[in-house]
Amino acid sequence: MKSFFVVALLVAAAAAAPANPDADAQIVRYDSDNIGVDGFNYAFETSNGIRQEEQGQLVNAGTENEAIAVRGSYSYTGPDGVVYTVTYVADQNGFQPQGAHLPVAP
Repeated sequence: MKSFFVVALLVAAAAAAPANPDADAQIVRYDSDNIGVDGFNYAFETSNGIRQEEQGQLVNAGTENEAIAVRGSYSYTGPDGVVYTVTYVADQNGFQPQGAHLPVAP
């Protein structure tokens, strides 16, 4: 559950950094399926090019190892004009991001 909050915090930070601070971004697409049973998924896109999608599933239900396993991605245009994309998994092993611009452990 802690991993889910970390993911949410990182996503909020990425979404809060607009590509052009002078422009007011508008939500151009929003999809959500979260009825509280058997997982969730959502996706959104803004007019300034920020995109995110995420799916979550309860794993090991009813055991002491019960957790939410989340998979998703987000992308945004950096100040240098490059589109940065991060894909991630967040589960009982923690937050595991991957992206061409992220360092890889040796």
